[in-house]
Amino acid sequence: MQTTRWLMIDGNEATATIAHRLSEVCAIYPITPASAMGEWADEWSAQGRTNLWGTVPQIAQMQSEGGAAGAVHGALQLGSLATTFTASQGLLLMIPNMYKIAGELTPVVIHVAARSLACQALSIFGDHSDVMATRQTGFAMLCAGSVQEAMDFAVLSHAATLVGRLPVLHFFDGFRTSHEVAKIQAVGDEVLHALISQEALHAHRARAMSPDQPVLRGTAQNPDVYFQGRETVNTFYLAFPKLVQQLMDQFAQLTGRHYHLYEYHGAADAERVIIIMGSGAETVHETVDHLQASGEKVGILRVRLYRPLDAQALLAALPASVKQIAVLDRTKEPGSDGEPLYKDVITALAQAQMQGNSPFTELPTVIGGRYGLSSKEFTPGMVAAIFKELQQDQPKNGFTIGIHDDVTHTSLVWDEHWHTAAHKESVQALFYGLGSDGTVSANKNSIKIIGETTDLYAQGYFVYDSKKSGAMTVSHLRFGPQPIRSTYLIGDHQAQFIGCHQPQFIERFEMLDKAAPSAVFLLNTSHAPDQVWDQLPRRMQEQIIEKNIRVYCIDAYDVAQKASMGKRINTIMQTCFFAISGVVPREQAIASIKQAVQNTYGSKGQSIIDFNFKAIDATLASLYEVPVPSEATSTFERPPLVDENAPDFIGRFTARLIAGEGDRVPVSMMPVDGSFPLGSAAYEKRKLALEIPVWDAELCTQCGKCPMVCPHAAIRSKLVPKDMVADAPDSFKTHPVLGRDYPDDHVMMYQVSPDDCTGCGLCVDICPIRDKSNASHKALNMEPIEPIHTQEQDNWRFFEALPEYDRSALKHSTIKGAMLLEPLFEFSGACVGCGETPYLKLATQLFGDRMVVANATGCSSIYGANLPTTPWTVNADGRGPAWNNSLFEDNAEFGLGMRIAIDQQNTYAQELLAELRDSIGAELVDALLTAEQNTEQEIAEQRVRVEQLKQRLAELTDQSRAKELLTIAEHLVVRSVWIIGGDGWAYDIGYGGLDHVLASGRNVNILVLDTEVYSNTGGQTSKATPRGAVAKFSNAGKPTAKKDLAMLAMGYENVYVAKVAYGAKDTQTLRAFIDAAAHDGPSLIIAYSPCIAHGVDLTHNHRQQNLAVKSGHWPLFRYEPSRAEKGLNPLRLDSAAPSIDYTEFSSTEARFSMLNRTYPKAAKAYQKQAQEDVIARFAHYQSLADLPGAADLEKKESGDD
Repeated sequence: MQTTRWLMIDGNEATATIAHRLSEVCAIYPITPASAMGEWADEWSAQGRTNLWGTVPQIAQMQSEGGAAGAVHGALQLGSLATTFTASQGLLLMIPNMYKIAGELTPVVIHVAARSLACQALSIFGDHSDVMATRQTGFAMLCAGSVQEAMDFAVLSHAATLVGRLPVLHFFDGFRTSHEVAKIQAVGDEVLHALISQEALHAHRARAMSPDQPVLRGTAQNPDVYFQGRETVNTFYLAFPKLVQQLMDQFAQLTGRHYHLYEYHGAADAERVIIIMGSGAETVHETVDHLQASGEKVGILRVRLYRPLDAQALLAALPASVKQIAVLDRTKEPGSDGEPLYKDVITALAQAQMQGNSPFTELPTVIGGRYGLSSKEFTPGMVAAIFKELQQDQPKNGFTIGIHDDVTHTSLVWDEHWHTAAHKESVQALFYGLGSDGTVSANKNSIKIIGETTDLYAQGYFVYDSKKSGAMTVSHLRFGPQPIRSTYLIGDHQAQFIGCHQPQFIERFEMLDKAAPSAVFLLNTSHAPDQVWDQLPRRMQEQIIEKNIRVYCIDAYDVAQKASMGKRINTIMQTCFFAISGVVPREQAIASIKQAVQNTYGSKGQSIIDFNFKAIDATLASLYEVPVPSEATSTFERPPLVDENAPDFIGRFTARLIAGEGDRVPVSMMPVDGSFPLGSAAYEKRKLALEIPVWDAELCTQCGKCPMVCPHAAIRSKLVPKDMVADAPDSFKTHPVLGRDYPDDHVMMYQVSPDDCTGCGLCVDICPIRDKSNASHKALNMEPIEPIHTQEQDNWRFFEALPEYDRSALKHSTIKGAMLLEPLFEFSGACVGCGETPYLKLATQLFGDRMVVANATGCSSIYGANLPTTPWTVNADGRGPAWNNSLFEDNAEFGLGMRIAIDQQNTYAQELLAELRDSIGAELVDALLTAEQNTEQEIAEQRVRVEQLKQRLAELTDQSRAKELLTIAEHLVVRSVWIIGGDGWAYDIGYGGLDHVLASGRNVNILVLDTEVYSNTGGQTSKATPRGAVAKFSNAGKPTAKKDLAMLAMGYENVYVAKVAYGAKDTQTLRAFIDAAAHDGPSLIIAYSPCIAHGVDLTHNHRQQNLAVKSGHWPLFRYEPSRAEKGLNPLRLDSAAPSIDYTEFSSTEARFSMLNRTYPKAAKAYQKQAQEDVIARFAHYQSLADLPGAADLEKKESGDD
């Protein structure tokens, strides 16, 4: 038996470890939550790590999951051992190839972090919807339920597929298993050598396509033989379950870990049994142990091999005493009379009964139920409720557990406070942080330190929503002397340690509901220890006293600032946890934390390591215990999370989600088709800023740059008559409007929303005006929020109530004028300093009241439409962007379909107008049909005419055609279609569709928010990634140059193309948006969008844009077909030739500079190539821009004559 070697890793790493070791080719493509498997494979191959046979696996990043499956298929046909990793919609894109691979009996393993499918909404979280969609492909399906099983079953899958020739889909629950960090036993090479059949491997290679022994595969067959061909594989499927069990038995002999295809646990004489697969089985197992100890006759049957299903073995694994069975599925199949596993169990029982070989004297009662969709909690209390339901005379079939279904009444009631005694000897800890503040990373390191330096078992699970950055994160850590099976969150009254890393959370969340008696509460706060108590809400004080909670505090932001760490407080709070908890001796803990810092940040430079070390060393001197009085003294309670005047839906629904109570929302409250009202982000009030901008009205020149660059639309400008601010708060600032474009009796104001500002400082950074007597003082300056918070809240409320200036009277082509337009994209959950959102905000200011948006899946769809709130909003008339997200890959086609529908309905409306001309009135009809709609005034006039039309149509009650026209009359007003997405969509997975839309000639506007990586999945390489940049999937630097999407688009004669960077040249950006929308045909705006994935503090967002432009990395230009129509050269360069060396840009970003430390030789070569690239590319564009247009040639010819 192998020597035990313990690891603290998550399910993705556990799986990737084996997949990389047993493969020669890995075709990868990013998709949450499976991306990390490909990232590990890429990193290990970049480091030269070999597989079991001593060669480094080839890693191939593809343009889509379908492409990855195709590449794997090709590699397999040439005799390689190949694998890939995916989830959700990505798995669905592989289905066509899966049929082919299985039909050809090709050994392969696809590793899947099982995830929800996009139905009424997208969800990145875990269930079995995706894998169940593949159960008919012919792939074997092996399900792991824990991190240990993920590693072990990866081995068994690769071993079984080689021998049995059936391709295997190895899956485990996304997030719950893929991202859970657990202490597991490694599988050594001696086990792999014993299980991987060299004979089977040689046979696989012998079947490879080869011109030396050529065969024909992939034929087309006719009705005479196709059916027979499908039946040839039967013996392989019949033999496979026995093969897998034999390998499991052999694995047990080698490792001591025993598995069965269908594994029963519980009372030998159990009468009630739950059948389940996946991570939920761990919770059922734990609950069965607890109930059995109380004398209950219960058990669990865990399904591991789902396809091919061995029905006889499944039934044989059940105790003969069973009377009631509940089969749990982690998926939903609408319209079916039961979910897949339930149907399979029913079929197995019925067939055995009909064939006379049933192991039961009496057929058990079987009910099916759904649980855990989209990682919905599945707790021991829920398991106990299912066992209780089985005792009913007529237990509910088709039940749900974990939700409240008050519509079709499928749900079971459970006791939320029921729990097992599994953690009576364990420590459970919770840490509340903010996405991107480092809390999750620190806690991953903490649980690894505990697991690796003690004999304790340890588990870490990390809860965060799709936004990842800017949303609350909760880290759940458990450690104790017994193995941990709890695949559920730490519940109320269970946590012995609670860390609050963000001070604003004490007013937003009831964190101490989770605290156990005598727990510790650690708070990050700027208040002194003797002031902390008075800052706590009264209920929190009462909980501290009632539960005898010890309270500690630290000003972690102050420590971080002094250590040059900015707002990164992760290692500081981590050090506090170890100092207070004592789980590891203090000196040992600090040494381990520093080692973790070295491992995590080593490639990013010594300075980052030094800053962290300085912060760690300074932490303990700043950590204090807070005195706790015997009585609560606070005079305030936690304020309501949304304004009491909020719309009904916001108060009833959105507020509950903001408070973290979404699990309690009943089915009846959910929209049936996934439609939600706009404007909800205005009620979220995240209160992230420690400092906010303060306006110096006397110094300001009213240029409008500050609202232009604000990523969250938190600073705004308005222009109103002076008498409207007569009753303004005393601290409200205005200034007479400057310039001659607007009435001189009006005043200008720039106001910040203090509760929506994120404190990024970009507005201050962009401000061009400095006080001549004090150069550090600008017209806008950052100041601590606390002294001015209340007054600025009052000022913002007054500002909001002021009217918007007449859109038709504003000068849209100037920054000052455009920024007086109301943004209809505000307060998003995007990263602090986000480089994408200013472009979206600008588009809504210019066109928002008539926009229809098709948004590709990615960052912009997540910060734009991830519940509980959306930043897309409406104006006072209720108009705003109509938004939808279809998928990742089809966004261009989705938007084109919108345009086609608008055009068709506009045409139909015009036809109906002509048909009803006499009934409606010739004058109105003619005005509607001939109206120009190029300016705001013209559009407003057309809207008035349409309202008149609707009133007239409403009177024509006896005409069916009038009723028909009434349903589409709004399409007589111009619509602006915007197709929006990131570079992963536009350059890679969606490029084929984008190219087709550009070629279509249709009037659509395409906005590519180019971060040069797959931002939302964690920063993987795309074709937009520059040469030499380090990204996930390009651990050794990207060896190829960035794809020139603009040049490709200019190949079509009627496509308007612009490359913009608002921080480098805002007027060019504004002009490009206006011209793109005015162009009657396809337009493409490629917008440079600095991202945290670049390895740069986004307070330097504008600097990075300027450097990108000046170095030639991002040339600015516009390609305008309308100029060609006038005989002019359509291409205009808007930036000068490169004026700085490329390294002056690249050296400021860790994505480039880190390669100098990890692969210096490659870095040097890439830098040289990149410098040559930018010079050659600009020269090429310059030569094109210098070409004479037709009119120039005519002038020249005339001159010659």
